[in-house]
Amino acid sequence: MNIMIVGCGRVGSQLAILLSQEGYNVTIIDRDAEALKRLGTTFNGVTAVGNGFDEKLLRELKIDKQNAFVAVTSGDNTNLMASQIAKKIFKVPRVMARVYDPKRADIYRKLGMDTISGTALVAAMIRDKIVENRFTSYLVERGELGVIEIMVDKELRGKRVSELTIPDEFLVVVIERKKAVIIPQPDTRIELDDKLMGVVRTTSLKKVKDIFRI
Repeated sequence: MNIMIVGCGRVGSQLAILLSQEGYNVTIIDRDAEALKRLGTTFNGVTAVGNGFDEKLLRELKIDKQNAFVAVTSGDNTNLMASQIAKKIFKVPRVMARVYDPKRADIYRKLGMDTISGTALVAAMIRDKIVENRFTSYLVERGELGVIEIMVDKELRGKRVSELTIPDEFLVVVIERKKAVIIPQPDTRIELDDKLMGVVRTTSLKKVKDIFRI
């Protein structure tokens, strides 16, 4: 899989290193040659100095061969412009832009752009750490789904996972049991002191917390 990244800041460089280590063919662009040093000496992808919306440079870097394009510079306008060019002109199959302004991200998402707002995600994470100690709402950027932790007590012990499911509201997806991590089946029985990780709709959070006495 060929992936092109625009922006070699903290996010872009880390993303490039992770993808490269996983065996993907990575091309990364940044206007500042110094920024590319964040990749270290073991990075084996392609690096280039320039603007991520420079069509000539993109052609030279074989954007037409890319399976995915990600723009994660520090500027919303740059990210959106580069992503539009990759999507509309070069028809890259998967295009994503990092957008700091959540309102702008939502507008572009409605127009068909695949965007992610780190600002919204970080705010949600901080909120959850302050308000909830067993819940996180950043599973989906729009905040519709979250993950909740439930410790199994005597009343829950022996129940099947299917008995805990609330259709379209709550689903157990992981069981932590001692040193093991289990992806349960509907008929999996839970044991005392298991820690359940469940996906919950945020609109159903109070209902789920009441049911499981959290």
